[in-house]
Amino acid sequence: MDKRIAVIGAGPSGLAQLRAFQSAAAKGAKIPEIVCFEKQANWGGLWNYTWRTGLDQYGEPVHGSMYRYLWSNGPKEGLEFADYSFEEHFGKQIASYPPRAVLFDYIEGRVNKAGVRDWIRFETAVRMVTWDKNTRKFTVTVQDLPKDHCYSEEFDHVIVASGHFSTPNVPEFPGFDRFNGRILHAHDFRDAREFIGKDILLIGTSYSAEDIGSQCWKYGAKSVTNSYRTAPMGFDWPANWEEKPLLEKVEINTATFKDGSTKRIDAIILCTGYKHHFPFLPDDLRLRTANRLATADLYKGVAYVHNPNLFYIGMQDQWFTFNMFDAQAWWARDVILGRIKVPADKKALVADVEARVAGEDAGKDSYDAIRYQGDYVKELIAETDYPSFDVDGANEAFFEWKKHKKKGIMEFRNHSYRSVITGTMAPPHHTPWKDALDDSLESYLGAAETTAAAE
Repeated sequence: MDKRIAVIGAGPSGLAQLRAFQSAAAKGAKIPEIVCFEKQANWGGLWNYTWRTGLDQYGEPVHGSMYRYLWSNGPKEGLEFADYSFEEHFGKQIASYPPRAVLFDYIEGRVNKAGVRDWIRFETAVRMVTWDKNTRKFTVTVQDLPKDHCYSEEFDHVIVASGHFSTPNVPEFPGFDRFNGRILHAHDFRDAREFIGKDILLIGTSYSAEDIGSQCWKYGAKSVTNSYRTAPMGFDWPANWEEKPLLEKVEINTATFKDGSTKRIDAIILCTGYKHHFPFLPDDLRLRTANRLATADLYKGVAYVHNPNLFYIGMQDQWFTFNMFDAQAWWARDVILGRIKVPADKKALVADVEARVAGEDAGKDSYDAIRYQGDYVKELIAETDYPSFDVDGANEAFFEWKKHKKKGIMEFRNHSYRSVITGTMAPPHHTPWKDALDDSLESYLGAAETTAAAE
């Protein structure tokens, strides 16, 4: 096979795509030449932590939104790779809510085993992708950042796996220009210890607001106030955490909310979401979609309806993550290998998108949304040789997770779930989440081993 494939991004989505092709090659298939372009110096995407914010050493926007002390906010049993279990990687079962360093180690373990690092050109930013309808090839123009050198190469397919949680949506409120404190977006949040003894205001009701607020509470913020647009998150928050209607204005250090109440604050963290942002794509190739389970303009949630030679991985809002990216990557691979045929009729592609949107819209609550995305993962897996796994079991883990959060928002990470890959029950972590102040791999695994040895 003399095709060439460009993969943009070496985060979980891009790495899933590399693993998909490597898996086919390991089974004897002839695969195209794969070139993955990654702007950062290492793989892992958002799981590749950096202290940097704003611009990096090359003047590029910092991709990472990761912060110190982040622990998985959902059970690992819902994201476990079907072809590489946590037990295979760590040699034992681990607790259900690992911190960032542990998850990064797990992600890296699979691709190290696959041996795909040589396919990646690190510190290389994609500048532009164009399509020639006559040659039916893409031209990808990139910049080697250390060498400050731009060059272009041709590819038969492009797979966009650059994620959509790195370009912040940043609103402004009256008085921000005269606020006597720190204003930042969740994208630039790095360390909860910065806010010890501070009265902080969070704008938004996303997972970012929930988790960053929890981190600041855990590490000693004086108080946490959360401002919502439509409805409060409604958890049983600690005594020094309150929810308020949307912020109306700020005067020096006083925030006024839509119900007329006020609060003195020291810092404002905007947990207001992210934009699907592809500055390297022209209008005719650029995905435009809301952050939802059924994306616009993607057949099977993967192939771009306006040019099915272009694929997008991981562009959905997410309950499922790593294993959904795998399902999409295996599916895209099989289209490229000629194992799956995409309809030639554009109307059929558009009809598929419309049916998926209608299916999502028919859901009544988050439980329906979880089932909807679980069914989507099942659908893609059924069309490829990706290892089948108990998707319904993963759904159940998510359902239990939601119940545990409602019961105790600061205790839900202390619960355990059963692996849908190995069937093994996760052990409880050696330290309750609120008391586990060290999120390092060594602390997480080392203390567990010490406890096991003592028993």
